[in-house]
Amino acid sequence: MAGASGRGDPLALEEPPLPRPSQPESRLGDQDRLAQIHLKILRGHCDTVSSCHFCFEDTKILSCSYDRTIKLWDVEKGVPVQVFEEEHTAPISECSLTPDNKRVITSSYDKTVKAWDMETGKMLWTVDQEGLVTSCNISCDGKYVVSGLDMENAICVTDALNATTVAYVQDHHRSTITRCCFDPDNERVSSVSSDKTIKLWDIIAQSTTITVNEAHTNVISDCCFTIDGHYLCTASWDKTLKIWDIKTGEFRYHGPICLNQGHEGSVSSCVFSKDASLVVSGAYDKTIALWDAGAGYKKLALKGHGDWVMDVAISNNKKWILSSSKDATLRLWNIEKADHVPAAIESRNTRGTKIVQCEECEKPFSLLQCDDSEAVTKCVFCRLASPSRNILPLPPL
Repeated sequence: MAGASGRGDPLALEEPPLPRPSQPESRLGDQDRLAQIHLKILRGHCDTVSSCHFCFEDTKILSCSYDRTIKLWDVEKGVPVQVFEEEHTAPISECSLTPDNKRVITSSYDKTVKAWDMETGKMLWTVDQEGLVTSCNISCDGKYVVSGLDMENAICVTDALNATTVAYVQDHHRSTITRCCFDPDNERVSSVSSDKTIKLWDIIAQSTTITVNEAHTNVISDCCFTIDGHYLCTASWDKTLKIWDIKTGEFRYHGPICLNQGHEGSVSSCVFSKDASLVVSGAYDKTIALWDAGAGYKKLALKGHGDWVMDVAISNNKKWILSSSKDATLRLWNIEKADHVPAAIESRNTRGTKIVQCEECEKPFSLLQCDDSEAVTKCVFCRLASPSRNILPLPPL
């Protein structure tokens, strides 16, 4: 794993595919007759698309690629409207943007982290590192940037305004850091690694406050927080995702919620919807999975990419899923009516689920109907937050 990111191999010697037209294609995704999910294919990069995000209230998409460019796309037209290029000299591993959409942060295997002005496309600053930079993330208040390095398995926190180093944590993990990100309160950095551990590092105390050893049985490739910072989701090469109650630490007593039977290959990426009702994951089996977080089962599988899925995102209104792939494309999947397509209905019926309202947070959630289970009136997140909760049964396989 030395010198490699969990989202792809920077040392691969493959020749990149030839550039393709930028005009989007529209079609039905997943050849499965039950899927019926409409999608747009966005072409414009000429190599692996490593990272993708929605921005500008879901009207734009930001992506970066091993072709050393960053592109801003128009969602409706499906074409690039701005390109950031000619600065990175090696594949770009990740891009991150401020909540106000004014600045973009990129990390690269050229051993640099760069900041860009979104409006002008000009580079604002560069921070040189000793090793490959496998991940980057900017805090929600826009003050700090954290990056993960393969050299010394370190994380580096940088002042986003003047590019000075705030903290450098050497040997933070025992192996390559695959992903790092700030929690929504801008107080802690979560990092995951090929050493199978999760760490939370406190930016004020400048110390590690939580360590989960052997969190998965293989490389942990990605992590993401719910918008309130209560839960952390991790994705792994062991083909599973896990949801951890970080706020109360309940996982120490009852373990995490495990999302399995969703992918046939290593899981590369994960993201929560804004309301935390959905989890979206991408994998090296070329598929995207849409999970019901409340009941802990896979609602739908999206197929169509020609190679690894590197990253996923979901729009704030939960209408679109975005995926980026080693096949050099991005895909926009319209899931607005996903609950009503035959595949999702069949999935619910197979597992015996119904939609109920949580008595605590009042949000709707899917409930597994088991004849021998007690009446459940709270969603999985409210049950996780309850100190007296029972151990939740896993969905039937």
